Amino acid sequence: MLRLYNTMSRKVEPFKPIEDNQVGLYTCGPTVYTYAHIGNLRTYLFEDVLKRALLEEGYQVRHVMNITDVGHLTSDADSGEDKMEMGARREGRTVWQLAEFYTQEFRKDLARLNVIEPDVWCKVTDHIPEQIELIQRLEAKGFTYVIADGVYFDTSKLSDYGKLSRLNVEGLQAGARVEMVEGKRNITDFALWKFSPKGQQRQMEWPSPWGVGFPGWHIECSALAIKYLGERLDIHCGATDAIPIHHNNEIAQSEAALGHEWVNWWMHGEFLTLPKAGGGEGKMSKSSGGFLTLNTLIERGYDPLAWRYVCLGAHYRQQLAFTWEALDAAVSALDRLRARVLELKAGGADAATGADLSSAGPVGRHLEPFRQAVRDDLNMPRALAAMWGLLRDGDLPAAQVYATLVRMDRVLGLGIEVMAPAKQEIPPEIMELVRQREQARKARDFAKADRLRSELAKRGATVKDSPAGPRITYEPR
Repeated sequence: MLRLYNTMSRKVEPFKPIEDNQVGLYTCGPTVYTYAHIGNLRTYLFEDVLKRALLEEGYQVRHVMNITDVGHLTSDADSGEDKMEMGARREGRTVWQLAEFYTQEFRKDLARLNVIEPDVWCKVTDHIPEQIELIQRLEAKGFTYVIADGVYFDTSKLSDYGKLSRLNVEGLQAGARVEMVEGKRNITDFALWKFSPKGQQRQMEWPSPWGVGFPGWHIECSALAIKYLGERLDIHCGATDAIPIHHNNEIAQSEAALGHEWVNWWMHGEFLTLPKAGGGEGKMSKSSGGFLTLNTLIERGYDPLAWRYVCLGAHYRQQLAFTWEALDAAVSALDRLRARVLELKAGGADAATGADLSSAGPVGRHLEPFRQAVRDDLNMPRALAAMWGLLRDGDLPAAQVYATLVRMDRVLGLGIEVMAPAKQEIPPEIMELVRQREQARKARDFAKADRLRSELAKRGATVKDSPAGPRITYEPR
């Protein structure tokens, strides 16, 4: 039986859906004001493994993800500037153009990482009426109040507010967690609807029963999840930084409106950290300015699936420290895997049929440990170890090895079936520039080496330096 960690209970528990064979899965999507960084993408990779594991167990999964295309304010205190408006000014676009561009870039990233798309994409701006309706339900039950800048949820009306993070509400002092907006009754109260500033017209604003404005940060996920998955959810996922504020607030408003427990399983992926210049590590975040995108890795010559492999090598509930060395090791591992897969395909293993994949068969000594690792709260490091154990087993017929790899890849998502020899013809003039750059590097003329790298990039070639020499990726432009 699949066993998963539940943030609410703080336990790994046997998973049981609300309805037999049906799983409703909601995952918090991106705010599309810039690129997702690879720390964000680690969360989506964990959720992809979860979805694949559920499918492999025979469940029918209805997966819903929101696209936050209306801006959150820069402060958790429901104050500050709108991230979408800031992004639009930064890039000289409208907020609508900005949202569409970064939504498509996000979907490209998921495709490059072999992430299965959700069954339902839902843009926040397409669901303003649903959010207003949910606020009205809360208002009718006496959970809201209105102050100068918006409609707020009164957390003092709930005895168990903050239960997901075990928040000690009584112990909070004003200003200890967030700044207090004038008129807010309790430090933990949060905005359901924000009014547009007087004398200003925002690019994104809508009429409401309370005044022209825009939805607060948290209301969208509750409204969209309830619309597409009903009033009881099997699993709600996100990153751990969503627990103390965003997910506590989602629970408060949803359960206040519905009158019952909303989500059976809360699951969260841990942070990705980056080394700090002065020593130590810090969480990768957009607010700090220190983050890497998938495009950055690709521009340096890395296969995007190397990042997927790095993430598979750490448990989703453990922090993962980014290093270029770890990424290089993942590239080497993928190269070895690809070479073995191509060897099996060359021998016709991919065309063979009837391979015995039962636990009682000879391949069971590898497939069963793999399955048990996945069922043990998605222990992907152990699952990868089982995969490599299979590849080291010289006693199994090639057809069984290949068929077992394909079965494992339903969860791993490394693209076993589509692996093919690299077909890349690099023009002589590109290779000459690469040669000149190598000479400049050996002569420690790094300024010239950088100029040549830039020239190569303009011509569609990216160069990744490695101990074995330059690794070249070429896409003609």
